[in-house]
Amino acid sequence: MRSIFGKMEEGLISLLLVGMTGLVFMEVVMRFVFNSGVLWIQELTLLVSGWFVLLGASYGVRVGAHIGVDVIVKLFPPNVRRIITVLAILMCLSYCALLFWGSWEYLAKIKKIDLELEDMEFPKWIAHSVLVIGFGLLFVRFGELLVRVIRGQEDGFHLADEAKEALEELAVSDNEGGGRS
Repeated sequence: MRSIFGKMEEGLISLLLVGMTGLVFMEVVMRFVFNSGVLWIQELTLLVSGWFVLLGASYGVRVGAHIGVDVIVKLFPPNVRRIITVLAILMCLSYCALLFWGSWEYLAKIKKIDLELEDMEFPKWIAHSVLVIGFGLLFVRFGELLVRVIRGQEDGFHLADEAKEALEELAVSDNEGGGRS
């Protein structure tokens, strides 16, 4: 079940990226080739990018794809690192909870006054519901990570380390004879 949800999440994020790219491409072609444009494309692109960013952030926490600065944290012994990680996750949970609550209040107000999007006849609260969904998912993902850290299954965020990956790739290419002379 979890892998099905993961595949659906990846598919939705990919679809949002493709959709956003297609909308921007269409707007550029309309504007610079045909010297015209479609008003609603800009608004839809902005909405799609919002969905992409918030769902993508949640996915990034799940798979450990976020880039982080943890040079100082790595200097500490494992037990201290774990405590720092728990505190950082608690701050992330607090941030997500505040934004979730604020988003909920915002959506309730725009639903109550029945606002629509500026360029499309569509309820604004539905289009902006990604705020609640995105911060709710982020809260769940940080909660899952907190449980794994407390249980000792994880020792940190497992952030992407581009410098380390680049050095490992360089070492592999050197060992395969593709190194510098």
